[in-house]
Amino acid sequence: MLTISFSQVKNSHEPLIHLEQEVEMRPEFLQRSQKLLYEVKSASLIGDLFYNEPYVTGDFHLKTEIVVPSSRSLAPVNLQQDFHFSENYTEDELPKEKLDESDIPIVKVEDDLIDLQTAIEDNLLLHIPITILTPEEQENDVYPHGEGWSVISESEYDEQKKNQVNPAFAKLKILLDENDKDDDKSQKNNAKK
Repeated sequence: MLTISFSQVKNSHEPLIHLEQEVEMRPEFLQRSQKLLYEVKSASLIGDLFYNEPYVTGDFHLKTEIVVPSSRSLAPVNLQQDFHFSENYTEDELPKEKLDESDIPIVKVEDDLIDLQTAIEDNLLLHIPITILTPEEQENDVYPHGEGWSVISESEYDEQKKNQVNPAFAKLKILLDENDKDDDKSQKNNAKK
């Protein structure tokens, strides 16, 4: 588990503590995220920690190679992530208002340990895109289907909806057409007289 001492960063004579290392995911993380993430092939962290009273601020860059399920078929898809995240760490209890107004997440440390492992794992999950497709699904616009059902695109749905006739209006149209025919007959009969 990747941790660093809050007091070590706070009392350091160096302005920055630089980290650069490969990160291994914990089995409990892989278990908790099994529906969102099939495998973590690699995770590489580069970051800096510094004391900015009253917080220790962490500024990190994470590169990962992961396997995630396709959002259409659940087939495995290789995905490379490359993103940046920051967090503030504090030893103090903060009121909810203070937590809500901060642009950078504020995390309370316990036992003087900054839990970078959890920060990395949570941010890895947060940066997985909502829509992930296999190369075949992207190229051929393939959707799942089965016996008596199929998934369709939003444009196909809109087209079907546009061409769908409301049954009540269909009956009304028939009545109006019949009424128009009766009116035409009446006008022809009046014209003959």
